[in-house]
Amino acid sequence: MHDFNLRAPAGANKRKRIVGRGSGSGRGTTSGKGNKGQKARSGGKTYVGFEGGQMPLYRRLARRGFSNHPFKQEWRIINLGEIEKRFEAGETVDPASLFSKGLIKKNDGSKTGPRGLPVKVLAMGSFTKKLSFRVAAVSASAKEKIEKAGGDITVDPPAKKVHPKKRKTNG
Repeated sequence: MHDFNLRAPAGANKRKRIVGRGSGSGRGTTSGKGNKGQKARSGGKTYVGFEGGQMPLYRRLARRGFSNHPFKQEWRIINLGEIEKRFEAGETVDPASLFSKGLIKKNDGSKTGPRGLPVKVLAMGSFTKKLSFRVAAVSASAKEKIEKAGGDITVDPPAKKVHPKKRKTNG
């Protein structure tokens, strides 16, 4: 016999708070918004750093320094131990095969476009299989392990990023 006593835990299903349905409901008149003011109005939300219409501090202060963020290179990291588990000897390791084996997602780094993030191989884990690698980058210790196992490496470095304000336009 089965004992079907399935219940949601206490507090999991809460009643929706209904406001503005008369003073007898306990949430009538101002509907829990207090009296007047911007936050009592519909759509009366403010953003972080809002100072009541005064020029916010973050806009009053001068911007200083340099940020390397536009040029930052992001990588999709794959360790040799993961490759060892999923690939058979003699196979080619490239972004397409890594995706088909479930090691990377198709939309990795959707900010960088449809190609996704470039793949970098790191040396964590044991590695013994003879594989052929076609990736964007390989660490020195990973390269050593791959060559020791008899594999070969073709490095296809990613294209350099162009600063957004320095792009050339036709015309």
